Amino acid sequence: MKSLMPKTKVKLETVYAVVGSDEAEVKHVATELAQKLVPAEAGDFGLEVIDGVADNIDQATGRIRSAIEALQTLPFFGSTKVVWLKNANFLGDDAKARSAGVQSALEELSALIDSGVGNGVTLLISATEVDKRRSFYKTLLKRAELQVFDRLDSARAGWEEEASEIVLTRAKKRRLEFDNAALELFVLLTGGDTRQIDNELEKIDTFLWKDRTVPVELVRELVPLSRAGVIFELSNALSARNLELALTLVRRLLEQGESAVGILLAAIVPTIRNLLLAKDLMEQHGIRRPHSPFQFIAAMNRLPAKATEHLPRKKDGSINAYGLAIAAQHANQFDSSKLIEAMRACLDANVKLVTTQLDHELILTEVVVKLLRDKE
Repeated sequence: MKSLMPKTKVKLETVYAVVGSDEAEVKHVATELAQKLVPAEAGDFGLEVIDGVADNIDQATGRIRSAIEALQTLPFFGSTKVVWLKNANFLGDDAKARSAGVQSALEELSALIDSGVGNGVTLLISATEVDKRRSFYKTLLKRAELQVFDRLDSARAGWEEEASEIVLTRAKKRRLEFDNAALELFVLLTGGDTRQIDNELEKIDTFLWKDRTVPVELVRELVPLSRAGVIFELSNALSARNLELALTLVRRLLEQGESAVGILLAAIVPTIRNLLLAKDLMEQHGIRRPHSPFQFIAAMNRLPAKATEHLPRKKDGSINAYGLAIAAQHANQFDSSKLIEAMRACLDANVKLVTTQLDHELILTEVVVKLLRDKE
């Protein structure tokens, strides 16, 4: 899943847009915004909804022209009305959206937005597929109060930080407090999916009742595994040398439709790399096996900058320390030579996955077995 918290730019009070690939969040925010924009005294006549879901070019063009017509029609009663072009599916990059007819109609709507939609009329647009290269999106950037909600991509480095911000913001509204371990696990289990985050927070909120502190044990008990959670468990199984569980989780991810290359690059390679880096730090600088991740993080922070300049970094430039600290708790179970051999096996597996027709589960199984087989 991809995105940060919503980005907002306010240029004109009569045009609003809620867009992004996070469908649940876009629909939720747009619905709440529509309710706020319609004056209570306007009643049902204060909101004109135009269904933006179109099956073809003609329907899409018709929806846009209906929105233009609605914007040019004065309110029936009172002095204000909201026109909501809802769930528009012709702002993306498919054949329908790229058609000359749809683009021409969007140019007319852009011109109307640029010139002003009229006194007492407010335009609200919601859409989950938006091509940000198009001129219509640029018009929204300039002229609308724009909120963007994109799904987080849990295969991208650093997504956990963005997901943590989302979780903490939503938890604060419920007056829930996570300790570090509970937050880390909750983020990994929900995978940055805002709908699942809200559902699981509601479940925890109900379970705790008066108590507001969320322990890691409760997260583990109540929150089911997401894709990211399965990957996290696979990483743990590899680090703990649990061959049977690791192979079971690889099979589960493949059965869920995860690509073999994705499993290799998102779970197996980072785990082996962290084990190798952590073991090297411990051997080179005399760091003992930590009883908790924070012991290792503290030891790393005391090292000179030159000793840690090669370590993976987060977006803000700081060391991605937590993954290394987890690995340090298990690194004593591995020989450096075995980890280097496993890294070479990952490279070989990557080549096989993209250039051969060999069974993907078999290729990944060979890598896992090479890492976890008993020492010779």
